[in-house]
Amino acid sequence: MNFFKRAWLYLTAKVGKTAILMLVFTAIMVFVLAGLTIRQAAIKATENAKKEVGASVTLSVDRDKMLRKSLETASADGSPVRIRETPVPLSQAEKVAKMANVKSYSFSTSASAAADSGIEPIMGNSEAAEQQNSAGGRLGENYDTKSTVAMNPDFHMTGVNDLLSLPTFKDGTAKIVSGRPIGEQDKGTNHVVIESQLATANKLTVGKTFTLQDEDGKKREVEIVGIYKTSQVADAVAQRMRSLNPANTIYANYVLTNSFKEDSIESSKQTIDSAVYYLKDPAKIDQFVTAASKKLDTDTMTLSANDQAYQQMLTPLNNVASFATNIVILVAVAGVIILSLIVILSIRERRFEIGVLMSLGENKAKIISQFFIELFIIMLVSVGLAGLTGNVIGNAIGNQLLSQQNTSQQEQAQNNAEPQDRGGFMGDIGGPFKPSEQEAKQIERMNVKMTAKTIYLLGALALGIVLIAICVASVGILRLEPKAILTTN
Repeated sequence: MNFFKRAWLYLTAKVGKTAILMLVFTAIMVFVLAGLTIRQAAIKATENAKKEVGASVTLSVDRDKMLRKSLETASADGSPVRIRETPVPLSQAEKVAKMANVKSYSFSTSASAAADSGIEPIMGNSEAAEQQNSAGGRLGENYDTKSTVAMNPDFHMTGVNDLLSLPTFKDGTAKIVSGRPIGEQDKGTNHVVIESQLATANKLTVGKTFTLQDEDGKKREVEIVGIYKTSQVADAVAQRMRSLNPANTIYANYVLTNSFKEDSIESSKQTIDSAVYYLKDPAKIDQFVTAASKKLDTDTMTLSANDQAYQQMLTPLNNVASFATNIVILVAVAGVIILSLIVILSIRERRFEIGVLMSLGENKAKIISQFFIELFIIMLVSVGLAGLTGNVIGNAIGNQLLSQQNTSQQEQAQNNAEPQDRGGFMGDIGGPFKPSEQEAKQIERMNVKMTAKTIYLLGALALGIVLIAICVASVGILRLEPKAILTTN
């Protein structure tokens, strides 16, 4: 009788022991499978997060380096400290924009403008207006010097290549209500987008034109191609400075905005204040910064990475994946120990059977193979039973873990959060074109689902557990002698 047949006869004859061993093995497989499916779901969710939440890199002037250089120069020759504002050359910004990992980009610059004809700025409250008039009269009238516009303007000009990429338009603070936004197609034109309050007060619509004065006092006619509405309100400072009133912000292409600057340079040497690059793969943000830095003058410019939203979304998922990996390792180790003990105890109970087989000339390798076949058959049934419950248990455990991690991260974020003033326009004056410090929408559920790969991996782990358990238990069999076994029994 071969050892395959003996293994089957033993399993069918000892139904009770077989059932108990099968239940133990099934429990081990269920937890191993839950860990595998949760880990796989977390990895899949992480890959999807890369597509949904981007990271951004900002190119701007390195003011710290410029300050250090100015201090060194001043200390060397005794001259006063002067910080020369060096804008970002457009040519260098465009080199970075052409890199492979760039999904989209946003160039931006700013300038000041004054009303000339066909438009009047939105005024603050009467008290603020009176204070302003007493300080020097209507700013739209009688500009005696070209610097007057830059020092006390009516309008804030913001130049962009893609208006909808600005944080205020992305988060819904501002939206286009008529016409269209400024885009790359407006490069080299006199097109602008104005706020709805400003349009209503001046009876302006899409297609109308009006005249502004640039920082050199030159008159420039512009055409309205879009009207936007903002929910931002003017704070106390904006009530006294008309250009800070959000209703007095005019958007144009960065080329047109550059031409409004004092002593504006020719188009061949265009500059911008900053550039924001949105990446295709946030995981490669460090490699992107390193590669992009080689294309830039790092003595005057710097690249600042902003992947906060991406990392914020990934933290709970990474924690869940790590926990699931630990589950698999711990359960696998526990499974080896438990099955090894069960097999060892089973061998002790079957010493007489082993002694008879050995006395009949059966070699020890075939006896060990019989025990392996018995446990292998039980393993196959257990893996099948575990597969029936894998999705249900995996989803229940995985989503509970994710919920706990999200809650923990929210509490930590609240504890670390600093109060911020978001009510007024001054909260955005540092740069309406800087990358949005968006809060990533947390992933609240994972789609834990078994795949063929998961089942193969489970089977491989189960087989490994069986092999290790049999090898550990076989040490006792190899030391047995037929005469000693039969005499003892």
